[in-house]
Amino acid sequence: MKETSNAFIPRPRSLFTPLPPKTRLLLDGIPALIDRAFPLPARFRSSLPKDVAELSRLLTSGRGERGLSYMGRPPLLSAYLRYFLPWNLYRLCRLLPDLGITLSPGDKVTDLGCGPLTFTAALWICREDLRSVPLEFNCVDQNRSALDAGKKFFSALVGENSPWKINAIKSDLKILTTRNAVLNRDAVLNRDAALVCAVNVFNEMYGDISRSNENSLSFNAEKTSRLLAAYGSAASAFLVVEPGFPRCGEFISLLRAAFLEQGIRPLSPCPHDKTCPMKGKKRWCHFAFETDDVPDALHRLSAAAGFPKERATLSFLFMTRPGQTLPGAENQLRIVSDAFPLPHNRFGRYCCSSKGLALLAGDKTAIEKSACGSLVNAVIKEERDPKSGALIAALKQDGKDDPQRKNRKRHE
Repeated sequence: MKETSNAFIPRPRSLFTPLPPKTRLLLDGIPALIDRAFPLPARFRSSLPKDVAELSRLLTSGRGERGLSYMGRPPLLSAYLRYFLPWNLYRLCRLLPDLGITLSPGDKVTDLGCGPLTFTAALWICREDLRSVPLEFNCVDQNRSALDAGKKFFSALVGENSPWKINAIKSDLKILTTRNAVLNRDAVLNRDAALVCAVNVFNEMYGDISRSNENSLSFNAEKTSRLLAAYGSAASAFLVVEPGFPRCGEFISLLRAAFLEQGIRPLSPCPHDKTCPMKGKKRWCHFAFETDDVPDALHRLSAAAGFPKERATLSFLFMTRPGQTLPGAENQLRIVSDAFPLPHNRFGRYCCSSKGLALLAGDKTAIEKSACGSLVNAVIKEERDPKSGALIAALKQDGKDDPQRKNRKRHE
């Protein structure tokens, strides 16, 4: 994400676009690829749904029983590789292409809490244009079994001739976040990264913090922002992806505020760098999308484990340094909800805007065409929705008076 003169990254106009045929074909082959790379004896296959359910419990309600070495237990590692890894790859492959991540030859990517190299594999699957670019990935995780499994999986996925260099680094992120991040960065990595990411990491670290103890979650968000920033450079971008749970959305809002205090600005999903309208609200910033294009084998395993998924959800934050993005426009809204009926035969969707939470209202056809995750031009009115307190907004018919569009033309 190197900064160049007059180089501006526009905010993504859409998110979670359908999988291209080539990406879907690769994802369809992931379950079989995992079976080849990690053969599972037939006598253990019948217990796989039960192992998936147990690992899910340990990752949520049973966190206290999990322990640091849970990925070192063969049944749990197998469950992770066959269930959680493919689902996480699918979510990332729906998200990453729309973020506009740009990497140049020789760039470094630091992936904190990488697990079995999930982000690196997803980037390779969904960004065909980057596969021939020489890149270096510093993949950091506290569990050696996960790192070893990730290297084996990635090698099976890409073959022997990939120009991507993988450095698997064993380190406990909890140690890094409780000390001076800059000092620990030099102990683990000694090169600045163009992209710093963390996928499904912080919900495991901070998920047990009581909802009543807001200061603790805010403090950990501040530490996390410093940690991530310490691995980057003046031209870095930062990506954090978490499950689409309320507590994760709350953490994402707090992390965004902590990044802004360091001068690091949101690129997506936020259409602005003002106060997050979701902070402290009953709603939280997350996105849901259909899973019709998930491999059938993964759907069958999910159903057998008791977790059938018709939709996938996530919360995320993509930030970058000042000067690399166009300023947000007051008339741009990011849609953050499904469509729902309103009085007088109208429909609506909740949106994020620089003026606060907005309710985009209109006829059913127009509202349903504006999908969750879309960035739309709208007119924000003075009136508020009596139920939610959100500002009422209506879709613009065109973008002729879009100030961001004019600003972009001025820089081209």
